[in-house]
Amino acid sequence: MIQSRFVITPLLLLLLAGSNGLMAKDSATEQSVSITQDGIEIHGSLMVPDIDGPMPVALIIAGSGPTDRNGNNPMMTNNALKMVAEGLANEGIASVRYDKRGVAESLVEGLDESTLRFEHFIEDAQAWLEFLEEDERFSSRWVIGHSEGSLIGMVAAHQASVDGFVSLAGVGESADLTLKRQLSAQPEPFRGQMMEMIDQLKVGELLGAIDPMFNALFRESVQPYMISWFAYDPAEWIAKFNGPILIVQGTTDLQVTVEDANKLSAAQPDAELVIIEGMNHVLKEAPLERGANLATYNQGDLPLAEGLIDPVTRAILGRAEN
Repeated sequence: MIQSRFVITPLLLLLLAGSNGLMAKDSATEQSVSITQDGIEIHGSLMVPDIDGPMPVALIIAGSGPTDRNGNNPMMTNNALKMVAEGLANEGIASVRYDKRGVAESLVEGLDESTLRFEHFIEDAQAWLEFLEEDERFSSRWVIGHSEGSLIGMVAAHQASVDGFVSLAGVGESADLTLKRQLSAQPEPFRGQMMEMIDQLKVGELLGAIDPMFNALFRESVQPYMISWFAYDPAEWIAKFNGPILIVQGTTDLQVTVEDANKLSAAQPDAELVIIEGMNHVLKEAPLERGANLATYNQGDLPLAEGLIDPVTRAILGRAEN
C-alpha cells in the first residue's frame, strides 16, 4: 500500500447561512487534516467557526460506495455533506468530514478490495473521534452519520462514548434485508437468484465466482465485505447508545424510507424523530417522481432541504424548540 502525502492548508471561508445564500453570522476556518489507519492516510476537512470559547464538534460520516467527504462520488456532485458542515459552522458547531479509506483523497494504489471489512470503517470513525477528543477547543463530540454512515456512526458512537448521535437517512434494518427490499422489483429469475446469494452471504458463506451479470453487486472481491456488513443490525446498535439521539428522515427518499426511521425510533424510544416533508436521500428538496428526484443528486448548488439544519443544531446545542 502507498501512503498519500499530506499537507495542512488553512483556508478562511465566509460561510453561507444554512447554505441558502445568506451571509453567515461568523466566518470559519477550514483546514485539511488526516489520520493514519493500517498504514493508510485518511484525509478530511476540519471546519471550525471563528468564535471564542469551547464549542461542540461533529464527526460527519458519508454513506456507502465511493462517497467522499462532501457527499459526492465520480457519478454525482451534490455537496450535501459539505453544506451540512457549513450549516453547523454557522451556528457555532465545528465538524470533521472525511474521505473514507479507498475514496477520493484517501485513495490508495493497490488496495485489495477483498481485504476490506465493515469493521474497518467503524475503526476509522473511532480514530477520528480520538483525534477530536485531543483538541481542547471542543466541549463535546457528536456523530452525524448519513445513509450507511448512520450505521457506522452509531456503532462508533457507542464504542467511543460520545455525547450524542444524529442519523440522517439511516436504514432501520440489516443490509441484507435492505438489499432484498431494493431488489424486490427485479424480474425473475434474476430476483430469485439474487435473493439466494444474499441469504448465503448472510450466513457467512462466500459465493465464489458468479455469473458476470451479477458482478456489480456480488463480485467475488466484495463478498467478504458484504458478509461483515450484513452482521450489523442498526436497531440493535442504536438501542445500545446511551445519550441524546436525533433521527432525521425525508419523505421523498428513494433509497431509505420513513419506515426505516420508525424502526430506529422504536428501538430507541427516547430518540427525537424528525420527518422532513419533501426531502430526498441527498438531503435536498425533491418530488417523488424518480427522474426529477435523481436529478438533484447532481446539482451541487441546490441548497439543503428547509428544516434539516435547525433540528440538528438544536440537538447538538441542547436547545429546546421554540
